Amino acid sequence: MRAVRPKDLVQGHFREQKNKEKEVQNQSCQKSLRWLAVLAIGCLAGGVASAQDTKVTINTGDPDGKVGALSVPPSLTQKETETADDFDLKQLTVISGASIIGVIPAGTPLSDITNVEVEIYHVFPVDSNQKVSGNVPDRTNSPSDHEIGTATRDASKGTLAFRVTPLDSSFTVGETVINGINKLTPGGTTVTHGEGPETGEEVRIDITFTTPIILPADHYFFRPEVQVTGGNFLFASAPRPIVAPGTFIASDKQAWIRNSALAPDWLRIGTDIIAGVPPTFNMTFSLTGNQVLAPGTPGRPSCDGQTTAGLAQQFGGIDAAASTLGFVSTDALHRTFAVFCAP
Repeated sequence: MRAVRPKDLVQGHFREQKNKEKEVQNQSCQKSLRWLAVLAIGCLAGGVASAQDTKVTINTGDPDGKVGALSVPPSLTQKETETADDFDLKQLTVISGASIIGVIPAGTPLSDITNVEVEIYHVFPVDSNQKVSGNVPDRTNSPSDHEIGTATRDASKGTLAFRVTPLDSSFTVGETVINGINKLTPGGTTVTHGEGPETGEEVRIDITFTTPIILPADHYFFRPEVQVTGGNFLFASAPRPIVAPGTFIASDKQAWIRNSALAPDWLRIGTDIIAGVPPTFNMTFSLTGNQVLAPGTPGRPSCDGQTTAGLAQQFGGIDAAASTLGFVSTDALHRTFAVFCAP
């Protein structure tokens, strides 16, 4: 056996130290590579999220001052009167907010706006008795007889919240539709040319659906009602065709109105009542929400699970999905989508 020289001991120590340094360097390099991979995945995920920006905004534009149409719940002095205008969705969408612009009597405290209710309707003949009543000239492209029950939201029931903003203390609409909503009689007409101008305070009502509304791709009508203590809410008209800052609505239809005496039928505000120039109107409203890219199929056992998985993938987790879509919790999201998935 060869004797170990001091020089050999020194060289061995150096070799051992270099091996340790190389091992540390390798471990450090591996950690760096892992961090780079995480960063790359994060960047890729961010790119996917950006590419899948699924926000939906529907906007009919600014008021044109042409018409104010009554839209109020029943009271001791007024029949329930509903004004509705249409919108279009290309994909399953969760609607989380809305805004409407209208006119209230001058000097009315904003606190006298005590409730807001929103209903959504299909286009006739869905949800309707298709037998012609003869009470109106035409029902083509009108709202349905009956609202979509699962889409109704009401501040008094806690399913929406609203905030009122004053816009103009002296705003005039050139014509009004308040009481002149009449059934068609033999040899008669529904045309009144309106009930004259009215000046009041222009207000915007911003609505948050505390229980967001889930709607499949389709064409719909949006109907808000506003309760004003001791006064009316006149839903303000907007230009038709839509102009900036409004956004294009495919197959844009004119606004319709009815009261409890005419229901379940509807009249066209422009063609059937005003019959002037311009002959048709939109109403001033907007809707905001998000598309759902990979929903399950309603009625199938896999619907709930597939929808949850799709939402988690689309928004980066189910908590993020609930927050982005406007739900107060993941439980609220699951409950609402369970209604969507039910057969």
